[in-house]
Amino acid sequence: MTDMGVPEQEIPGVDPTKPSIARTYDYLLGGKDNFAVDRALGDKFINDLPGSRVIAFDNRGALIRAVREIVTSGVKQFIDLGSGLPTADNVHQIAQGHRPEAKVVYVDIDPVVLSHGRALLAENDFTTVIEGDLRDSEKIYQNPDLQALIDFDQPVAIILSAILHHVNDDEDPAGLVQFWVDRIPSGSYVFISHFRSEDDPRSAEMQQLLQGSLGRGRWRTDDELRALFGKELQILPPGLVPTAEWRPVTEPDELTDWQRLIAAALAIKP
Repeated sequence: MTDMGVPEQEIPGVDPTKPSIARTYDYLLGGKDNFAVDRALGDKFINDLPGSRVIAFDNRGALIRAVREIVTSGVKQFIDLGSGLPTADNVHQIAQGHRPEAKVVYVDIDPVVLSHGRALLAENDFTTVIEGDLRDSEKIYQNPDLQALIDFDQPVAIILSAILHHVNDDEDPAGLVQFWVDRIPSGSYVFISHFRSEDDPRSAEMQQLLQGSLGRGRWRTDDELRALFGKELQILPPGLVPTAEWRPVTEPDELTDWQRLIAAALAIKP
C-alpha cells in the first residue's frame, strides 16, 4: 500500500519494484505521493549522504523565483518539461498568482504524475498535463492539448528544472534544448537547473548512486551546463550560479558543499 492509499499494483503503468525520479524527488521534498522503493532511494541520499537533501529544496526555491521573474516580465505561457509531482508553489500557482490568464503545460512520463496532475487541474482551463518523454520532443510539440493551449507566435517559457541531468550524453541534452529554442519566438525564456560537478568526490558519489538505482544521472561541469543553452540564447544575470544564489530574496549564508552541487540559469531568446 502506498502513502496515497492505493495498492501499488493497481496503478496502471507503474512498476512498484523500480524507483521513479519524480516520486523520489517528491519524497525528498516531504511529499507523500511515493512508494516504498522511492523512499528507499531517497533514504540513501538522506542517510548515506547527509546534507544532500538541501539540493531538492534549493532547486525548488530557484524554480519559484524564476517563474516569478518570467511572468512579471510579461510572458504568460509556460511549458514545464519533466515537471514531476504537484507540490506547493507549482509553476501554474506562481504564474497565475501574478497573471490569472497565464497558461501552463506540464509534461511528464510518470503515470502517478499524470494521474495526480490531471485530478488537481481538472477545473483549471489554463493548465493541462500531458504525457511525454523529454527525449521525444517532436511528439510533445505535436500533442493536441499543448498546441491548443500554447501560441508559439507569442513568447513562451521553457522550464527544464532538475531534469536534464537525467539525460545521458548519448541522448543529446543540448539538442533537446535546441529543439525548443528553434520553436519559440524572440522574447521567450529558457530556465535550466542541473546537478553541477566540481570534479569532487561528492559529485562522483551521487552520480554513482543515481546510475546504480535509475540507470541514468549525469553531473556536468559549468562549461558543460553553459553549453546546454547553445549560442543563440542570452544568459541573464547572475549567470550560471548555485541555485541558492540565483536571485535570492535574502542573501544566503556561506553555501555548504552540497549546495554547490546544483546550479541554475535563466536565458532569453533575443
